[in-house]
Amino acid sequence: MQDGSADMNQENVETIKHVADGVAAVTAIGTVMQLLPAVAALFTIVWTGMRIVEMIAGKPFSELIRRKKDAVNK
Repeated sequence: MQDGSADMNQENVETIKHVADGVAAVTAIGTVMQLLPAVAALFTIVWTGMRIVEMIAGKPFSELIRRKKDAVNK
């Protein structure tokens, strides 16, 4: 794998996270305004929780999950 492709992949992941953050915010506003169903509110709660855990841990959520699975399998 080339260095540039790894950087591009990380940029794509960050872009997707920013888009999902925007969708979560719009979903929250829509839910408060009673325009979207409760399922959308659940998505917002889960996504926001994942992002908060990432901010606190300083690592991507996928790495945190992987670490827990490895600990359970040992």
